[in-house]
Amino acid sequence: MRHLARVVAWRVSPHPTCRRALSTTTALQASRGPPRKQGQHLSKLVHHKGPAPPRDESKTVAKLAARSRADSVSQGHDPKSRLRLDFTKKYTGRHGVFRSTVLHRLQVVLTQLASSQFSAAGIGEDELNRQAALFMNALDHAFSLAEQNVTRRDKNPLFWNLRDTFIMKDIKGLTKEIQYSFQSFVVRQRFSKELEDSQKRLLDFRFPLEWFPATRTMQRTIHVHVGPTNSGKTYNALKALENSKCGVYAGPLRLLATEVYQRLKAKGRPCALITGEEVRIPEDTDQYFSSCTVEMVPLNTRFDVAVIDEIQMIADPERGNAWTTALLGVQAKEVHLCGEDRAVTLIQALCASIGDKCVVHHYDRLSPLKTMDTAIEGDYNKLQKGDAIVAFSRLSLHVLKRNVETRTGRRCAIIYGSLPPEVRVQQAALFNDPDNDYDFIVASDAIGMGLNLEIRRVILESVTKFDGNQNRLLTYPEIKQIGGRAGRYRTARSAAKEGSASAEEAELEKVGYVTTMDHADLRNVHRAFQKKVDDIEAACIQPPAGIVERFASYFPPDTPLSFILMRIKAAATVGPRYRLNIGNDILEIADIIQDLPLTIYDRLTFCYLPVALRAEGAVDVLRALARVVAENSAGDLLSIKEIPLEFLDTNLEDYAGGAQDYLYRLESLHVAINQYVWLSYRYAGMFRSQALAFHVRSLVEEKLIQTLERLDFTEEQLENKRKSKRLQAQARKMSMKQMSEGEAEDLEQEHDDPPLLDWPGKDEHGRREAAQAASSRSS
Repeated sequence: MRHLARVVAWRVSPHPTCRRALSTTTALQASRGPPRKQGQHLSKLVHHKGPAPPRDESKTVAKLAARSRADSVSQGHDPKSRLRLDFTKKYTGRHGVFRSTVLHRLQVVLTQLASSQFSAAGIGEDELNRQAALFMNALDHAFSLAEQNVTRRDKNPLFWNLRDTFIMKDIKGLTKEIQYSFQSFVVRQRFSKELEDSQKRLLDFRFPLEWFPATRTMQRTIHVHVGPTNSGKTYNALKALENSKCGVYAGPLRLLATEVYQRLKAKGRPCALITGEEVRIPEDTDQYFSSCTVEMVPLNTRFDVAVIDEIQMIADPERGNAWTTALLGVQAKEVHLCGEDRAVTLIQALCASIGDKCVVHHYDRLSPLKTMDTAIEGDYNKLQKGDAIVAFSRLSLHVLKRNVETRTGRRCAIIYGSLPPEVRVQQAALFNDPDNDYDFIVASDAIGMGLNLEIRRVILESVTKFDGNQNRLLTYPEIKQIGGRAGRYRTARSAAKEGSASAEEAELEKVGYVTTMDHADLRNVHRAFQKKVDDIEAACIQPPAGIVERFASYFPPDTPLSFILMRIKAAATVGPRYRLNIGNDILEIADIIQDLPLTIYDRLTFCYLPVALRAEGAVDVLRALARVVAENSAGDLLSIKEIPLEFLDTNLEDYAGGAQDYLYRLESLHVAINQYVWLSYRYAGMFRSQALAFHVRSLVEEKLIQTLERLDFTEEQLENKRKSKRLQAQARKMSMKQMSEGEAEDLEQEHDDPPLLDWPGKDEHGRREAAQAASSRSS
């Protein structure tokens, strides 16, 4: 359970002035009026279709150099003075507002660096100021190019990275990118060409398949099972697993790993359950199957058959590396991949590069699927037996469950990821049983990933989802996967009891339907099932811990791990079928624990800890857990004061903060206990209270369920919440669309035009490196 908890400062549509500052379209330029007549306008050179007219680059370079000398003489290399001058200056270019924002955030970064790691690394105030003045020249150059419509990542990497980060991660992300860009600017001045070449060789990530030499000694057969939801692809892959002597299943969720674990045990196969927060190993045998989350696949064990579910997640920026690692590294004679059609081209290319045999199996839906033209519109009387309402927060699920039961007089089951496995199995059985009054179910989007539920109609409570950064619209593949769960086959028992049903009724029973709670969301659902989704082009990878440790040796011991990781991302050479990604949480966790005396390996371990950094007290808990490892101390659960165990003694009636705040405090405690359990499997000698942690976690889960069932949340509040999320997601989508359209126009305008200026002080080698680094980072 990983919560992507990045603070987002900009959640609404940007102000028109900000959009203008970020845009590079000619239409927006025209709306600002004709350019000032100071000789020939530079945009004419960009749009020129014939031979490029001669341009006097020396004058521009000389002007920049003169200004740099003037600043150096008059201000003594004091960037703060220059920042104050630039920040108060009114910029009239298309990127003027954005430029002011960058300068302001740079001022913040320099203030922080003056008293932090850079001082400790031997860079004094005078040197910091001198480097800041030089970096200011680089910023001037980048924005000068941008005013000429030179904004492509390979021609103006500094501007492209800053603008792209601002759009994707808002002010906080922009500040981090400025800090990295400045640190990288300073450090690279100190490296010789030979040292840079050595780093490049270390960061050659073109062939990640070579990271698994033992697997490369095997001749594997890769079976790719692709098709829509409810097509039987996973069923056939699991059949191959059951018929083998030794095998492993890897799924995206603990919930699915638990389901396969129970399925194999029910068939008499000894099986282990291995997830980040739970490990169950058979005690009476050494020969057993394994059911895991993808991140926990054993790569040092040989299997007859491996099943990797939801292979399309190989392209996910945050978790895709786990699927890539499992595919390239699992030691199995047969590897069965289950997923969507859009992954086939990539898998075939990867198999060809490895030398593995690839066999593709295509499946069609076992039952027809229809999107409805009408929504529920909050009328629970429209619900029918077999309906599943899908929501994306624990609060919404419990409010919906209560509303359904109150309005219909029938029972409603509930399933979501953090429920104990036994409770989830019980709730699914209640819903599937036709002989009781559990006619409905509310569930998280986990049902889109293969849970065995007999659903007739899927009702999306919303088409927006909080992804850890912001509320966003569901992607078309996500909608298709969730909606595709509709269309159930009757169980053998129900078919026997209804043997007299007509053939027409039987066919109607098989049809699946998809609709939404609000009519405003229906259009997105219709588009999702009508539009063809593009193929996946690249598999995501992350740098292995060993390479990170070796690369860190090039830098002073106190160099922040976040900088080392971002430097790897910028400098690595990546093959065309791979994309190097370093998650947002990884960088944030690295900074939170930077001052603690940990090894690089231990820091990386904590970077993969399941976190919810936005939760109350989350940072304090994280630092307390890391301090146990740093000090090699006893990490008994009761001795870690930052984990608020005493909150278990507080009842909802006695809590003054209100029901919702009480719920959030319980959720924060639940996350903290899960972190302790996660670490107890990796540092067993330090975090020794695992059994107690299991018991406390069960107590917290009981209180969570009790609290959720008692929350007083009206249908009107729920509808307003959906509307607010929808508006935020749509604003975000419009902003991204404008950004991509501007980028596309830039590409068209610059197709035949090289940069008009050279970066002052950089040679040809440096310019090539900057372009290559920018290209690598973008991938």
